[in-house]
Amino acid sequence: MWFLISVKNYHAAGSDGNRASFVELAATSETPMGLLAYENDEPVGWCAVGPRSRYARAIKTPTYSGRDPAEDDDVWLAPCFFVRRDRWRRSVTPKLLEAAVGLAREHSATAVEGFPHARAKHSSQDLQVGSESVFAALGFKVIRSPSTSWVVMRLELAG
Repeated sequence: MWFLISVKNYHAAGSDGNRASFVELAATSETPMGLLAYENDEPVGWCAVGPRSRYARAIKTPTYSGRDPAEDDDVWLAPCFFVRRDRWRRSVTPKLLEAAVGLAREHSATAVEGFPHARAKHSSQDLQVGSESVFAALGFKVIRSPSTSWVVMRLELAG
C-alpha cells in the first residue's frame, strides 16, 4: 500500500488496515496487483506491478515530475520488490522483473517503468525498488535521473 495511498492514510491504517485494503484491492482489481516468486512451492519473493495510474503516491513524487499523465493507464510500473533474505543472490529479483514485463505485455501495456536505486553500493532497504543494473540487464533505459541516488528506467514494449 506504500505507493498506492497517501502517507497520512498509510500510517493511519496501520499494518492490519493496510493488509485488509490490499486484500480487497487484489480481490477486486481487473489487473493483478503483482507477482509472487516460488521455490519448491514456497513463496520467496514479490514484485508489485500494474498500471502507473494505480500508484498515485509514487507518481505524485518529484521522481515522476515531467511524466506524461496521458500514459498512466497504458504504462505499467514495477515500484517494489521483496525477496526473502535467505534467497538473496539467487536471481529472484531479475526473474520477478522479467515476469512483470511479461504480465504487462499480456495486459497490452505500451511500456514498463521502474525507479531503481542508481548507485552500485546501497543498503538492503534500498533494494525494495530494485537496482539499476537489474533493470538494465533486461533492456530498460534510463529516461530521467531525478537525483544521484535514483533513476527512472523504461522498457518500451513492441505492439
